[in-house]
Amino acid sequence: MTTPRTDAVRCLSRSGFHTMRYAEWGAADNPRVLLCVHGLTRVGDDFAHLAADLSDQYRVVCPDVVGRGRSDWLADPNLYGLPQYAFDMTTLIARLNVERVDLLGTSMGGLIGLSLAGQPNAPIGRLILNDIGPRMELDALVRIGEYVAKPPSFADLDEATQYVRSISLGFGLRTEQQWRQLTETATRFDGSRWVFRYDPGIAQTLKGTTAEANAAAGAKLWELYDAVRGPALVVRGAESDLLSRATAVEMTQRGPRAQLTEIPGVGHAPMFFDPDQIAIVRRFLLST
Repeated sequence: MTTPRTDAVRCLSRSGFHTMRYAEWGAADNPRVLLCVHGLTRVGDDFAHLAADLSDQYRVVCPDVVGRGRSDWLADPNLYGLPQYAFDMTTLIARLNVERVDLLGTSMGGLIGLSLAGQPNAPIGRLILNDIGPRMELDALVRIGEYVAKPPSFADLDEATQYVRSISLGFGLRTEQQWRQLTETATRFDGSRWVFRYDPGIAQTLKGTTAEANAAAGAKLWELYDAVRGPALVVRGAESDLLSRATAVEMTQRGPRAQLTEIPGVGHAPMFFDPDQIAIVRRFLLST
């Protein structure tokens, strides 16, 4: 696999500056840029297979969202949330020195993309929402919140891999090697145990999730979705418990009237490790 370049950008929150690190594939002077944004507890390296494949056409940029991976943690965990993430991505886009980027976002990353693409004069061209939409199923949010807030540690990488597999079966990975790769990029050895590369404080955004709060958030997200003007694609794991099929279909009928592709045998969320999933993205991005 192609070795990416790595860099970092300094971003600002109400508690001071923090560093967001990112990797990029493809020619550094290519004006066609794809920004790939990962899910809640994941890292930019999740897109390595897709980025390497698309590097012949795109400069593919994959950040570790603040609080994850190799990026800094926020001094105030109450600041973790879509406004801060959107500000950070705007800073990154400015660093890239391009007028417009296409954006692929998985789960939380898709919400970040929606937060940008739904703004007036947004610098977002094509938008791919990977197993996420304006309406999210409450039971799935509660499930995710339960394991995010109290991440365990592990005696070795094998134990960590088995845990990641147990909570992420929806990813639909096919081989033990893929599960191990997914675990290696999202964990680190702290000198005595293997631990996740995320700040447990990121769970603040899911704390005390209620049906009423979820509905209110959904209403705001629908407003953003309806304001998206560029071409959009929704990729849904056919077994997803977070993005219902009814919501995905509704997304094809309003706002940007997104295209919809469902991946059989996969839940939340497709990971684009396999060539057939990568081909879905390639076709959409390069279509006229």
